[in-house]
Amino acid sequence: GNSTWEEIDDVKAGRNYGWPTTEGPSNDPRFEPPLYTYPHSGATNGNPEGCAVTGGAFYNPAVGQFPASYNGKYFFTDYCSGWIYTLDTQSRAVTRFASDLEQFPVDLKVGPDGSLYYIAHGFGAIYRISYTLQTAPQITAQPQNQTAPIGGSATFTIGATGSAPLRFQWQRNGENISGATSSTYTASNVPATYNGSLYRVVVSNGFGTATSNAATLTVTSNKPPTATIDAPSLGFTYIAGQTYSFQGSGTDAEDGTLPASAFTWRIDAHHDEHNHPFLPDTKGVKSGTFTTPTRTETASNVWLRIYLTVTDSAGLSTTVTREIFPRKANLTLQTNPAGLIVTIDGSPVDSPVTRTGVIGVIREIGVDATQELGADTYEFVSWSDGGARVHEITTPATNTTYTATFRRVAGLSTPVVQAPQPEFSYASLAAARGTASGATNVGGRLQRLSDNFYMVRATDGSITWQSAVNTLSGT
Repeated sequence: GNSTWEEIDDVKAGRNYGWPTTEGPSNDPRFEPPLYTYPHSGATNGNPEGCAVTGGAFYNPAVGQFPASYNGKYFFTDYCSGWIYTLDTQSRAVTRFASDLEQFPVDLKVGPDGSLYYIAHGFGAIYRISYTLQTAPQITAQPQNQTAPIGGSATFTIGATGSAPLRFQWQRNGENISGATSSTYTASNVPATYNGSLYRVVVSNGFGTATSNAATLTVTSNKPPTATIDAPSLGFTYIAGQTYSFQGSGTDAEDGTLPASAFTWRIDAHHDEHNHPFLPDTKGVKSGTFTTPTRTETASNVWLRIYLTVTDSAGLSTTVTREIFPRKANLTLQTNPAGLIVTIDGSPVDSPVTRTGVIGVIREIGVDATQELGADTYEFVSWSDGGARVHEITTPATNTTYTATFRRVAGLSTPVVQAPQPEFSYASLAAARGTASGATNVGGRLQRLSDNFYMVRATDGSITWQSAVNTLSGT
């Protein structure tokens, strides 16, 4: 198209498509008519309008992601209007596929994953259009039977999949529970009359509904057991690389002292606001050991949380926890001369720098082999602990400073250019020679600045000196 129409053509060898004699729809027998056209303004009958076709692609990916009805369709986009339409090249029918694209799409491609990609020139970015199958809910984890003492609580949990958003409604004995609209429901302060109650959840979205199995709540006059963590003790601290013991006890009003089979232990490792499994559920023991690792999270805001759960013969459980924290020390990295860059755990930082770490955790410290400070260049000599330029350390028990010593590389004077001289031809420039005091094995090369102006550069492989500019009148 040009000023009035845009067109999509089926290009065949030797055909005349009328440019620039005609644009848009044409009945002129001299020209091959377009497969499809749309105007710059005044579109009718649901057809698009725009200013320029700037991208197009057939949808025939090796891995289809869109519904099968899109296979073989031609997707095209317009620079000004921010839409994508599909064209059926057989029926020549067009259908709007997407609108409100980011500013000024200029290319359209089908990716190997079956997604559609376009470049938004106005934002200098690539965007992806993918298809998510819309499905009704499915129950993936049924609620389990629960036991609670009179006045206690019981929690039911459901797992479900399906197109978002999923809606939940818990029911007791077939009646909706007010406010119980999440994937988890806790029945609190349960009375004896709730014994035998059935709890289920109805999950729904815009495409269907699924109802879970019913779970039974048993309300008992049995009292829950008492659990105690005897070791580690309250206020206990640890270091990395050591083995520690845990021990607990449990009693029950009905059962008396509980056996080891009633015990379950777990330890989670916490860092900042998240946690990771450290010791998985360990059943059937009243005591055991765990070892704190030396290769682990290097931050200092870490701790361990120990869980002990004891369960009586009636199925009632009690869980208690204990948090233990690490002993810490400061690591200071500095250089001589001061102000050079060091690395700690692979990250470069300006020195001097101090980091707090857990005693016993392995860290990596290092420096670059050569560094510049002001106009001078320095090369690494040694670390104060005798380690290699980059090496591991074990966080010591006390605050410690590590110093990286450097030596200054001897300065070199500007090389004196002996050749070429004025009036040399370009072909003679390879004969450039130079001298530089304070270095050996100095090589030279010529660098063209502009017509007839060159400079000579000399380097020993790490430092470059620049000569004055020579004026050449070569041919």
